[in-house]
Amino acid sequence: MRAVDAIMECLKAEGVDVVFGLPGGANLPTYDAFVDGGIRHILVRHEAGGGHAAEGYAKATGRVGVALATSGPGATNLITPICDAMMDSVPVVFITGQVRTELLGTDGFQEADTIGITMPVVKHSFMIQHPDEIPQAIHDAFHIARTGRPGPVLVDIPQDLSRAEIVYEPVTATQLPGYQPTLEGNQKQIRQAAKALAAARRPVIYAGGGVVGAGASAELIALATSDRLPVTCTLMGLGAFPATHPQWLGMLGMHGTRAANYAMDEADLICAVGARFDDRVTGKLSEFAPAAKFIHIDIDPAEISKNVAAHIPIVGDAGHVLSKLVLEYRALSPDTSRLAEWWERIEQWRARHPLAYEDSADSEIKPQYMIEALYEATGGEAIITSDVGQHQMWAAQYYHFSEPRRWINSGGLGTMGFGLPAAMGAAVGCPDRLVCCIAGDGSVQMNSQELATCAQEKIPIKVFIMDNGYLGMVRQWQELFWERRYSHVEVGAHPDFVKLAEAYGATGMRLENKHTLVEDMRRAIEIEGPVVVDVKVTREENTFPMIPAGQPAREMVG
Repeated sequence: MRAVDAIMECLKAEGVDVVFGLPGGANLPTYDAFVDGGIRHILVRHEAGGGHAAEGYAKATGRVGVALATSGPGATNLITPICDAMMDSVPVVFITGQVRTELLGTDGFQEADTIGITMPVVKHSFMIQHPDEIPQAIHDAFHIARTGRPGPVLVDIPQDLSRAEIVYEPVTATQLPGYQPTLEGNQKQIRQAAKALAAARRPVIYAGGGVVGAGASAELIALATSDRLPVTCTLMGLGAFPATHPQWLGMLGMHGTRAANYAMDEADLICAVGARFDDRVTGKLSEFAPAAKFIHIDIDPAEISKNVAAHIPIVGDAGHVLSKLVLEYRALSPDTSRLAEWWERIEQWRARHPLAYEDSADSEIKPQYMIEALYEATGGEAIITSDVGQHQMWAAQYYHFSEPRRWINSGGLGTMGFGLPAAMGAAVGCPDRLVCCIAGDGSVQMNSQELATCAQEKIPIKVFIMDNGYLGMVRQWQELFWERRYSHVEVGAHPDFVKLAEAYGATGMRLENKHTLVEDMRRAIEIEGPVVVDVKVTREENTFPMIPAGQPAREMVG
């Protein structure tokens, strides 16, 4: 069969039910194979939208997402989603077309060195040099993407090789002897970690996106509730531990709660699970958690002691390691009374510094209330995607995630324009779930063209735009740290989002009254098909609390 028909067989063997892509000259043979391939293809309007949709699909379902593009500009338009997937450990296979082999290196039409350009931001990449390599490369790509620390894998296929005839035999095994991720964790180190936790008087469990990626939420809860261990999560880890649980301190980091950040600052032992001590969490690294010893559990050995030296390093899958740690910890029967003074301190922080804001005296909608209203309107049951900015931080603070894979956002790369196509991918992957995108009026315009995809494919996402007429987070920084010298942050009143939605074939609404906001949102949710809701909010509200960049947690403001 043709190599492209073999690609379809490989995708089906990997359980792929949908791919997101855009055809062009170099991947035309692949698109011809879709005619009889038996796999759903969703035609996006921009390759970046397709890449982010594949990310949203992967984050919502836990399965590998797939995005396709042609050579040259098609491939370069995927660089941002590829880098985003790398930073947030998202399993996505990107398949790109390439110019014919005789044109490689000639600066042929739509030629780009896709492998070279993406090399720093992929987990692995395959440059196909013979058509017989294609089936094995596709299966190896999926194996690499989903195992170990998940991440993006690129397969670049020259056009002439993709249309060549090959003898296809189903691939039954991967062939990667040098790739053997450690899953189980060292038992001696796990036992040592249990003893350290049992002896600690001011412990904190610090959980990241790796807990969600490993499907280890139940194991995390089991460890925390084996005693009264306080838990905080990163932006990427929200939902790994229920936000309604009494042992939940809230999110930590730049816009986290004071209770979480102060607890980290005064902890004597921090147990980090699937988290990487990035700068948004640590603040000033030299002053981060000065009294603490560190247990660091991560499947990627390169992350351990990269930023903060680990006293007890454990390389392994979060689920495997936590389940063993629970058994070891319970076997020690630790004295729970040792934590009484610590919890008294935490409760004081909670009482003095709750998440709060000054509500409006009239019908004006405060952005924080917009998130609270959406939480009420959805019953906290929706899958929420977000773009990047103030609205993202308010969503993280005020939408209380009770389960993993309900919060989908761009953490490490901070990609504006992520939310809408990610919602599209999440809705395709979870067709029985309500999917809402919380967007900013600046970021939503970066991939608003995917509303056309949603209308054509009948993908019923609900997009709630927090509309303040500014690039809000940049404006906040200019207000606080640049003497209010606003420079090119006002996006004004354009476009009219209601008309834009209608032009794309979606339903548009505009909401401006806080007194009817919850019911208006419920009405929007009940409308069939994609809906865009333009919510006018206070123009110059700031996201607090906040750790100024490069400062320690104890210097929080707001």
